[in-house]
Amino acid sequence: MRKSSDDLSLCGYGAALVLVCAGVWLHAADSLLVATMLPALVAEIGGEALIGWTVSLYEIGTILTGAASGLLAARYGVRLPMAVAAAVFAAGCAISALAPSMWVVLAGRLLQGLGGGGLMALAFVATSVLFPRPLVPRAIAAISALWGVSAFLGPLIGGLFVEYADWRGGFWFFAAQAVALSLWIGFGGNLGLGLGRQPLPDPARNAVFSSRLLLLAAGVVLIAYGGVEVGPLRTALCVLAGIAAIIAFLVLDARAGGSRLLPRRAFDPAAPVGSGLVMIFCLAVATIGVTAYGPLFIVLLHGASALVAGYIVACASIGWTIAALLVAVSAERHDRTLIGAGMLVVAATIPGFLYSVPSGPVWLIAAFSALQGAGFGMAWAFVLRRMTALAPADDTERVAGALPTVQRLGYAVGAAYVGIVANAAGFAEGADGADRAGVAEAARAVFAAAIPFAVIGLAATARFVFPGAAGRRSGRKIRAGE
Repeated sequence: MRKSSDDLSLCGYGAALVLVCAGVWLHAADSLLVATMLPALVAEIGGEALIGWTVSLYEIGTILTGAASGLLAARYGVRLPMAVAAAVFAAGCAISALAPSMWVVLAGRLLQGLGGGGLMALAFVATSVLFPRPLVPRAIAAISALWGVSAFLGPLIGGLFVEYADWRGGFWFFAAQAVALSLWIGFGGNLGLGLGRQPLPDPARNAVFSSRLLLLAAGVVLIAYGGVEVGPLRTALCVLAGIAAIIAFLVLDARAGGSRLLPRRAFDPAAPVGSGLVMIFCLAVATIGVTAYGPLFIVLLHGASALVAGYIVACASIGWTIAALLVAVSAERHDRTLIGAGMLVVAATIPGFLYSVPSGPVWLIAAFSALQGAGFGMAWAFVLRRMTALAPADDTERVAGALPTVQRLGYAVGAAYVGIVANAAGFAEGADGADRAGVAEAARAVFAAAIPFAVIGLAATARFVFPGAAGRRSGRKIRAGE
């Protein structure tokens, strides 16, 4: 007799749950682990001018493999791509652990992004393959809970290695986990998981691993390269070339028909969906500074330990998780209020960091970090719900996929942007801690430079929340009162 959804439980799918959670864990914990270890890493091997690249290259790798994961799964099943992704992640960690210079660390970070992004995306593909449909929401809830746990444990692990061993040990620790995961997936038999050569529907829809994504990656790299040695002409040319490459990606993607990665009018602020994506992109650019530079500023300016600095950054993820849980049952009629309030809170934390990071106290920086995460947590689920309601019917799935892609693009571009700002303010010369005034000035420059993007993000929020009659006609009609 067929079991009802009430009779099903995750208990019978323990191996499958461990598999998908392991992939998410490696990706989720890695970024906060590295943010926590970054002050010790820079103190040993230098590379202050390249700090923004540690985020940009990781996010580029994540975007590339995240976009290609559906196609890879459709062609090869879940087992092979996921095993390879774990192996690539392990190789990236090993390269970073052995690195004699920051450039080698960056090569490892790119591989970590490629592997981690693949693991994350394929974990969701595997969830749809391995679990009965009634259990998929429960599996997703377990993954979401693990993300919050990762936000707590990532800085703890990184801080413990810095305080009691060294930063290289943190990379080796994650490399060992990734090797074990790759071997388990590749040689562990079927494990009751059904991981094999399973064709997934409509592979053409996922055929996005192409020259378009390479253009996107090249655009971010060019912007970041403009900040390595800041000079008016050189930096301007690199930034303009990078922007041109990203625009070329958007144009080619818009013409790609059924294989488009982004929805129609993706960054058109006059379109409801476009305004929502502009909102996500700009606020991602505005907020990445605290992740990329926050721990290093906190250690150099306030004498905090790596563990404390890491947990201050982690407060954002913890605030996000708590706020998301508190508003999870809100009715759809409150979506606009929660989105507007959440994004307003996010934007308000930027001037908060502008004051608190250079001046202290440390607890105030932690409070603004938690508020920033809470703002995103308050709004994020309802951004997806409202955006899919506003989108044309044939773009609904692309909208759902575009949200994390555009957010990561914002993080990558934002890290490159604040890297230029910090280096132009002289951070690379003063990052040894001897010139605290210079470091404080660089901190002010980083967060002041984020304010214009926060303002644009708020303007896009207003357009997204109140699209007007023209905007409503361009998308699906929303029920009255929403």
